[in-house]
Formats: sequence, C-alpha cells, structure tokens
Amino acid sequence: MSIEIKKSINPVNYLDALKFLEERVEDINKNESNELIWILEHPSTFTAGVSFNKKDILDKSIKVIETSRGGKITWHGPGQLICYFVINLNNRKKDIRKFINIIEISIINSLKKFNIDSFSDRKNIGIWTKLNNKDKKVAAIGIKVKKWIAYHGFSINVSNELLNYKKIIPCGIKDKGITTLENINRQNYNKLSDEIIKNLTFNLKN
Repeated sequence: MSIEIKKSINPVNYLDALKFLEERVEDINKNESNELIWILEHPSTFTAGVSFNKKDILDKSIKVIETSRGGKITWHGPGQLICYFVINLNNRKKDIRKFINIIEISIINSLKKFNIDSFSDRKNIGIWTKLNNKDKKVAAIGIKVKKWIAYHGFSINVSNELLNYKKIIPCGIKDKGITTLENINRQNYNKLSDEIIKNLTFNLKN
C-alpha cells in the first residue's frame, strides 16, 4: 500500500489527532487503509510519554495529557511543526532502532536544506544543534509500536514560544536547553514540511 500524505492547515486538538492515529493503526492492521504521514500543529498542549516522571512537572497548575508514546514530558503548540505517521514495519525490517534512525536522518537532511547543522544523540533521543557552543534541542521524537505498526512521531521547534518549556523539565533533561529555528519564517515553515515529507518517504522506501 502507498503512504497517504496529509497536511492540516488549522491547529488540530491533540486527543483528536491521537484518536485518528489509533484508528489508522487498526485499519492498517486489517489491511484496510494506507500508511500515513501527517503534518500539523497543535494548540498549546502538554503531553507525557510512558516513561515520564511527575517530578518533571514544575508548574503543578498545568494540565498534562498522559499518552502511549515513548519518551517523557514535552509541550506542543503553534509555530511547532508536528509530523505524525503510521508506518507498517511488518512490510519492512522489524528493527525499531533502524526506524528511529530513518526519522533522525530525515530531520537532519531536511534541516540541511536551510543551512542548519544538526545531529542525533544516542543518550538523549532527539535532534540537536549547537548554539553558542552549547547543545540545544530542536526536535523531539516519541513513538509507539503496536503489532509492528509504528505511530506517533516527532516535533520540530520552528518559531514556537519557548516560555512554556519553563513549566516542565522537557524530556526529563535538566542540563541541556531547547531552541527554535528562528531563521525559518512562515513561508519556509511550509517548505520545511515539504522537505520532511520528501525525505521521510524516500528513506522509508530505501
């Protein structure tokens, strides 16, 4: 089956997106639907993966949605590029590490098109860049694999507000910071989403 490409213009509620992904997982498991790559933005939302620690919530007044993806606590919101997917690893090598590597390479190659050097970190999953000789996170990755179907996805900080990250310990990492790709304007945001789709679909087929 081919990969369906979906791009949402308006922000998508997190729980609505999750429901859509979970339904697509079941449909693919029954061979009733295509795989999916979905580009979107969320309204301001805090989510927690299966390995999060409640101590990572610094502002106890915030609402945190606990979810099935891997990883810890993070924030999503306007100006952040979200790429969700539902990919059937039964039709590929059943190798989760290799699949994550495909995601990492796709992000890194996409950012290169905008003269942004970035790199992966085996200890701290995600994509990082150097800013004033310090490692700063620009993309977070969180997936779940069910019946060898991988879903959830990754987020890239493009022009989103960083203040919300002060309410949590993002991804449970205390000694490293987070940044945005401020040199990417809204027009380039759309070009970046196209690069992500192009690189991800290419790398999944090879």
